[in-house]
Amino acid sequence: MDFADNWNGSGNYKEKVSERTLQMNETQTFEQPYVFGLDIGTRNVVGTVGYKEGNEFIVVAQYVMQHETRAMIDGQIHDIGRVGSVIRTVKEELEKQIECPLTEVCIAAAGRVLKTVTTNVEYEYPEETVVTKEDIHTLDLLGIEKAQSLLKEKNDTRYKFYCVGYSVVKYYLNEEVYSNIEGHKAEVISEDIIVTFLPEDVVDGLYSAVAQAGLEVANMTLEPIAAIDVAIPESFRMLNIALVDVGAGTSDISVTKDGSIIAYGMIPLAGDELTELIVQHYLVDFQTAERIKLASTTGEMITYKDIMMIEHSIPAKEVWELIEPVTDKMTTAVAEKIKELNGGQTVSATFVVGGGGKIHGYTEMLADKLGLPQERVALRGEEVLQEVTFEQPDIEKDPLIVTPIGICLNYYDQKNSFIMVHLNGERIKMYDNNKLLIMDAALQAGVANEDLFPKRGKEVNYTVNGVAKVERGLPGESAVITMNGKPAGINTKLEPNSEIEICPSTAGADAMITIEQLEEYHTSTITFIVNGRKIVCPRFVEVNGKLEPASYLIKEGDEIETRAYYTVEQIAEFMDVEIDTEKEIIVNNRVVDLNYFVYENFNIEWTILSFRTHESDTTEEKTAESMEEAADTTEVSEENVSDSEAAGETEDSTPVDDASVTTDEETQTAEESPADNETSEEAKEKETHSVEVIINGTPVTLTGRESYMFVDLFEFYEFDLSASAGRAIITKLNGQNAQYTAELKDGDVIELAWKEK
Repeated sequence: MDFADNWNGSGNYKEKVSERTLQMNETQTFEQPYVFGLDIGTRNVVGTVGYKEGNEFIVVAQYVMQHETRAMIDGQIHDIGRVGSVIRTVKEELEKQIECPLTEVCIAAAGRVLKTVTTNVEYEYPEETVVTKEDIHTLDLLGIEKAQSLLKEKNDTRYKFYCVGYSVVKYYLNEEVYSNIEGHKAEVISEDIIVTFLPEDVVDGLYSAVAQAGLEVANMTLEPIAAIDVAIPESFRMLNIALVDVGAGTSDISVTKDGSIIAYGMIPLAGDELTELIVQHYLVDFQTAERIKLASTTGEMITYKDIMMIEHSIPAKEVWELIEPVTDKMTTAVAEKIKELNGGQTVSATFVVGGGGKIHGYTEMLADKLGLPQERVALRGEEVLQEVTFEQPDIEKDPLIVTPIGICLNYYDQKNSFIMVHLNGERIKMYDNNKLLIMDAALQAGVANEDLFPKRGKEVNYTVNGVAKVERGLPGESAVITMNGKPAGINTKLEPNSEIEICPSTAGADAMITIEQLEEYHTSTITFIVNGRKIVCPRFVEVNGKLEPASYLIKEGDEIETRAYYTVEQIAEFMDVEIDTEKEIIVNNRVVDLNYFVYENFNIEWTILSFRTHESDTTEEKTAESMEEAADTTEVSEENVSDSEAAGETEDSTPVDDASVTTDEETQTAEESPADNETSEEAKEKETHSVEVIINGTPVTLTGRESYMFVDLFEFYEFDLSASAGRAIITKLNGQNAQYTAELKDGDVIELAWKEK
């Protein structure tokens, strides 16, 4: 009996199917529709119809038909018309068995041009974030995009490849392996992903052949995926196992490890290699050679007629000896491919499915090539179909039917097919996994991620006192997306045959920041003791070693330092006083000049000649100019700096008694501070001028000066400047950030506080 004829069914079976169909039509107790799976192989087309009930798959009909001619080679359709005709015949025979029409079919793709790319991709969050499903999907898309780029770099063929599926091998959360990262907090997520590609003409050929049979594709998978879904259940995938599906034109290989499928592969060596050898040796046609090959696996003697119509009878052992060199070649190639996919090492065990795997000596040779005991390389048939029930009688649970059953089961796991859309006028074909978003179409069309998401303007990187800082540019506008004329987003579910328009995102303004905007400019201070009075001053700012004004626009790579010193002259300018240069200026018991560098907590004694007019000297621009001029014109000798620093090593540095004594004239001048050309009444009027302000909710009266700057507050209000503990001071005047040189007026509301770390 012909192998295919064994699956054609019987009248008794038809009666059972009719009963089921009648029950389904009349009572509607049958909840699941039939699933039609079609394994379009190089030699056979296997059709399976069934349904899933719980964990069990029930096969209600099955039919096998061989190609009359070599219409397929190495898993690819060469004659669409002839393959379509065989599919139609299989469909019609199955319809007779189940007595209802079949309009949709599930198929699987394979072939010598199947390509897989394994890669790793990661995504880093700006800050620790809870991982969402959308984040995981985005990670998958990034992986597919990277795989497409890698394939494009390595593709040395004329084929245009399309992604037809992917499998995530492992997820990583903060570089640790996780089985599921959704809901966890993470700073970085990543994944190892396998992405599978097929040429466009392979897919188009399958769809065209199916269409000629009057069918539409309900779902499409890959033959290795279909086979492994049946042959290696998830509970086995923790082990390092290889699955080899030996067909007529190709041997499809998949490898599992640590609970995941880690690799797919294919070699263009399979059963047809043996059949071709038998054709040449025994002078028979291809169909007769196929029967000889098959018979050698089941019987001891084989009878056949050659092309001269001469009848022969040969022992099966003779066929075994004939095909042994080719079997050795096949198993060597398969073993090498398995090791390549498994990182250069052999696997723990190998399962073999498909009709080609049943040839004599195949599993034994493969075990030898893999360095495994023979019992660890085995055909998988009945033992992997425990949860499959065949209502059709006389069907052997054979390795040949593993893949067709897997094609049907894959329908329930992931319904998918190819769909067409137009993006910005370009036709895009996409593998539909029932989860496609506009983002997927954009990636397929080669739209860059930066054209989808808002682009920030150019950032500015700089340092402040050795600490790296970055000022980010402003965000731009997101891409404007429409689908079929309606507003949409990148995560909008894709609709077949839709028209999508994407207007690329825009970039925001480049980052801009001035010295005045730096927190350190307002909160970093330096304290001096002048004539026994504590003076708190803002630190000067140097950029790349040069003093710059508050309005300076910070540039990329600038090194900014808040200067740790003032000159004597700059302190005087800050205090709005004119020093009597004919009298000695003493810093930490040392006589100095106006250009002397004064550091934190240095003790200064001088004689004041007069107070300057505040209006002419307190503008930001003039102060900046004077500071820059002082920096440019002042040179301090090595001895001067070292002595100064040595004198200011401790905060409690104070002058010795004899050096700090001044003359009566100097004392009077320092205390009264009138100018030589002023009358005592004018001086008295200046001393009695007062301003009423509110500091941290407390009314405070400022007295003794003609005008007052913000820094003068520390003379009249108890604020412990020694309690900084590394913190900066928050200074606000009438609700706004205040400079230390800001002029105070009656009724001003001031806030002083230490900034929280």
